Amino acid sequence: MRLVSFSLPDRSGVAVRDGDRLIDLGIAAPQLPRDMVSIVAAGKPALASAADAIRSAPAAAVLDPEKIRYRPVVPRAGKIFCLGLNYAAHAAEGGNAVPAYPALFLRTNGSLIGHREPIARTRLSDTLDYEAELAVVIGATARRVARDRALETVAGYACFNDASVRDYQRKTSQWTIGKNFDATGGFGPELVTPEELPPGATGLRIRSILNGQTMQDDNTRNMIVSVADAIALISACTTLEPGDVIVMGTPSGVGYARTPPVFMRPGDVCEIDIEGVGRLTNPIVDDAD
Repeated sequence: MRLVSFSLPDRSGVAVRDGDRLIDLGIAAPQLPRDMVSIVAAGKPALASAADAIRSAPAAAVLDPEKIRYRPVVPRAGKIFCLGLNYAAHAAEGGNAVPAYPALFLRTNGSLIGHREPIARTRLSDTLDYEAELAVVIGATARRVARDRALETVAGYACFNDASVRDYQRKTSQWTIGKNFDATGGFGPELVTPEELPPGATGLRIRSILNGQTMQDDNTRNMIVSVADAIALISACTTLEPGDVIVMGTPSGVGYARTPPVFMRPGDVCEIDIEGVGRLTNPIVDDAD
């Protein structure tokens, strides 16, 4: 199943994709919650109701995908954990060793945008870089969960662009400031539930495409820390809750490591494509301040 967080001038909510159609669950299944966190927390019964809604949706529930505003898959995530240096080739291109323990940092909700929304290049820097990543949305409370049970807590997967302001990232060893400029984290277009993908979303081609040119091209099987590993490691320290997000790191081919460097500029279009998950598209604009 594929779920979309959307808004229109008169309402917002969650839709389920049915081929080329989007079905507004607020109309087709009014008994369901109206936000993604509550739906994933409700688990299999909510998904079963969503599936029923596809079969019986009235015409009024059918949305035009070209007229909605795509919101971040989880518009108000509780916690957003991000892994750095999780592909060996990416660590090497930056002159870094593969970490013995994953490099972790947090993103804020204010940095997130949805599919087709613009990534804002700050006027403070011209080093805005792209990063293709797999995002994992948690659907059940996970505290000290064992690795062999970790995937049971996953609600689904999405594409993520961990767009980074590189000079600010390197002002501090903690990376956080360069990863949290407003409107830099593309997240979408939809949540893909686990039964549609291989376990842990492994074995999937992952790419970034800038202005039609492929910049990164790898496979999620090459992640050093797997989805199950990440859930087990993080939940050993802090409780993961429905609607939390783990962003799984980027492959090699980022802009700062190229000769000459390639950074995103206003007028560019960056796409993140993950096999079976979808394609996230974001234009680049100057921050309007």
